[in-house]
Amino acid sequence: MKTFAAIFFLLFSFQWLQAQDKCTALGQTPETAFPVCGNSVFKQVSVPTCINSALTVPGCSGDGAAYGDKNPFWYKFTCFKGGSLEFLIKPNDQGDDYDWQLYDITGHAPGDVYKDPKLIVAANWAGTYGNTGTTKSGVDYTQCASDPNAKEPSFAKDPILKEGHQYLLLVSHFTDSQSGYGLSFGGGTAVITDTTAPRLKSAAPGCDGSTIAVQLNKKVQCKSLAADGSDFTITPAAAKVIAASSTDCSRGFDMDSLSLTLDQPLPPGKYTLTIQNGTDHNTLLDNCENGIPQGDTLVFTVRAIAPTPMDSVTAPGCAPSAINVVFAGAMRCNSIDPDGSDFAISGPSPVSVTGASGLNCTGGLTTTVVLKLAGPIVHAGTYTVTLVKGGDNNSVISQCAQPTPVLSTVSFTAADTVNAGFAHTEQYVCNQVTIHLLNAGGNGITKWNWTTGSGLTASAPGFTYGDSTFNDQQVGLIVSNGVCSDTASAKFSLNNDYFVKARFEEPSFVCPNDAVTFVDHSMGTIASYDWDFGNGASSLLETPPTQQYPDVVRTRTFPVRLIVENIQGCRDTATRQLKVINNCFIAVPTAFTPNGDGMNDYLYPLNAYKARDLDFRIYNRYGQLVFQTRDWTNKWDGTFQGVPQPTGSYVWMLSYTNTDTGEKVFKKGATLLIR
Repeated sequence: MKTFAAIFFLLFSFQWLQAQDKCTALGQTPETAFPVCGNSVFKQVSVPTCINSALTVPGCSGDGAAYGDKNPFWYKFTCFKGGSLEFLIKPNDQGDDYDWQLYDITGHAPGDVYKDPKLIVAANWAGTYGNTGTTKSGVDYTQCASDPNAKEPSFAKDPILKEGHQYLLLVSHFTDSQSGYGLSFGGGTAVITDTTAPRLKSAAPGCDGSTIAVQLNKKVQCKSLAADGSDFTITPAAAKVIAASSTDCSRGFDMDSLSLTLDQPLPPGKYTLTIQNGTDHNTLLDNCENGIPQGDTLVFTVRAIAPTPMDSVTAPGCAPSAINVVFAGAMRCNSIDPDGSDFAISGPSPVSVTGASGLNCTGGLTTTVVLKLAGPIVHAGTYTVTLVKGGDNNSVISQCAQPTPVLSTVSFTAADTVNAGFAHTEQYVCNQVTIHLLNAGGNGITKWNWTTGSGLTASAPGFTYGDSTFNDQQVGLIVSNGVCSDTASAKFSLNNDYFVKARFEEPSFVCPNDAVTFVDHSMGTIASYDWDFGNGASSLLETPPTQQYPDVVRTRTFPVRLIVENIQGCRDTATRQLKVINNCFIAVPTAFTPNGDGMNDYLYPLNAYKARDLDFRIYNRYGQLVFQTRDWTNKWDGTFQGVPQPTGSYVWMLSYTNTDTGEKVFKKGATLLIR
């Protein structure tokens, strides 16, 4: 779109991207976005001039223009019920041009809006002056930069929000005026108003009782907190709240935690913190202007300052090379000697500590100290961690500046490592082997998981199974004592001296006067052969002489038997039925009667046992091909396309190659179909 506004935008966008200052005011970056509520109008009185970064605008960024969040304000909200979102941006000066873009940042950092265009839900960048936003009748595409006189659509179709998702709305002012606008939501079905009532959640006194850390159940407005602490009272009135603040308010507009400063430390005892209207005439207000009820209370206890003991050791895994010591409260990370000299470990086997550090130190505090060991603990038993005065001349110090007493102890239990190695033995009988597998166990092993290459499984220390294939065996084992596990596998061969299998190869059929060859394929270490060919002949040779079979009136089978014996005296027998054909002369009948009486019902080349590359075709008197096959046993039943053909003469053509001589044969003739 090369309109005046678009061309202007193209010519000057790179200049103002570089020339304008970066945005620093709260609300003008994605990270410091204003929280907004769906039931109120958010009024932006003025819009400071600045620029953050270039933006991708779907369907528009490719037109050559540079888009960015110029003179922006960002707004954040959560969808509490999915549906359509309708909102209105109403400039205080109807001659102003505002653009906007909506992002779904669920699971993303706010800054991802600059680099991930997949987060964009909807947008409108029209150059049209006046109101903009979303409506049911809006356009279902992104309107790009345009000439204001073109009056391009400035409203997009209501986008659909997803329940539980977090959204960012950018409102960008193309010109540098300071007139401001109003942002309101309404008309859609999505709910972006949090109906959870704000309440006090917890209170924890500081170390010396002169401060109280308060946690809320949801975010509230920073501006609703009275800085003089007048929103809170303490009973008994052993001290007075004189100040209130939140670190969240230095980087945003809302908070869910704050710190109260007292005029003097509270002595040990139980106290009640109560909220009331402060000097600003309200309690703490959420983003929808709902206040924490006056009189809402929290009970907390101020305890005498005491050392913080070691509480426990996180259950170590198998062969740990580090352990986690948990304290009963927050400890100062800078009081932990990095060389681990604050700790000693004793137990069934020697253990040396070579390093120590706080786990997830936040604000310089941690509740867990990670001890690095010189080597893994591989022997089971109870071990004791003892706190000693380290190389820094102190033990570990608590948040409240109290050192945990030296010689304090805490114990933990370690497990043995395990071994999945196993032995195997075999017992042989003819054509069968029994395989015995055994793991020695020990070190508390309670689980065994055996698998074989043939799919057999077992779950005991020993595993016995049979095999008749005499193939190589593949066995795997996983063992565990509930903490440590180990895996082993083995591949081993069997003694084939006990395996014998009689097998031989014979022709699929025998024609008259054929010389028949039998080929031995028996398996095992064969010591003797005993052939019986079913024709009155026999042989004790591995490769017997060729055999002849008598002419038969009709096709007949002859039983052929082979008995083999191996060096261990094991025997096996194989028997086959040899098919002897009475006639192997290939011919096509001169007539057939497809009447279903079981006699001469089909037309096909008879006895084509010794034909390969066969092609048999049948034509009617019009020269139309009615049947074709390359398989001589596939017979014509006298029909064409399912319709019985009339009585008459049908021409056939037959071609094949004789398998004995290699001669190529072509024949043709006619056959009478009789009905």
